[in-house]
Amino acid sequence: MRAGEPLKKEDKEYSKFMEVVARTIRLCSEMNASATDVNQVRTKLSEIIGTEIDESTAIFPPFYTNFGKFISLGKNVFINHACSFLDLGGITIEDAVMIGPRVNLTSENHPLDPTDRKTVILQAIVIKRNAWIGAGATILPGVTIGENAIVAAGAVVNKDVPANTIVAGVPAKILKVL
Repeated sequence: MRAGEPLKKEDKEYSKFMEVVARTIRLCSEMNASATDVNQVRTKLSEIIGTEIDESTAIFPPFYTNFGKFISLGKNVFINHACSFLDLGGITIEDAVMIGPRVNLTSENHPLDPTDRKTVILQAIVIKRNAWIGAGATILPGVTIGENAIVAAGAVVNKDVPANTIVAGVPAKILKVL
């Protein structure tokens, strides 16, 4: 999966993938049901992703992920309530990024061919330093959000966002250069 190759249900390693998904679902449910402060969320999410999250980073529950192992979080990151990270293709969030409530980061897609629809196509999402993702925005597979860029609330981003720009709309388009 790290190589970005399609994931097929017929793959001989598919059962191992499903074991990680089951573990992640359990740990996310526990975290969302019992964490009473950002330190507890950070600790539980560190367990989910397999890497210690810096104490300068804050995540407000609920938080959802389907795999968790391919999420990388920088320092001074803020993730607001009810975000969903589908990370099979990889999600990298650099330092000082702010993510509003109900943001969806989706590094996974499916083929258009209906006979192959259950295959998962994986493409990484990268959010560069000091970017701001507004409430309810959706970032699609393979997208890089440039340094200092702003994604407006509700935007659907299907193409790379250059550094120092503001994008908005469905699909997102550049509104302004900072």
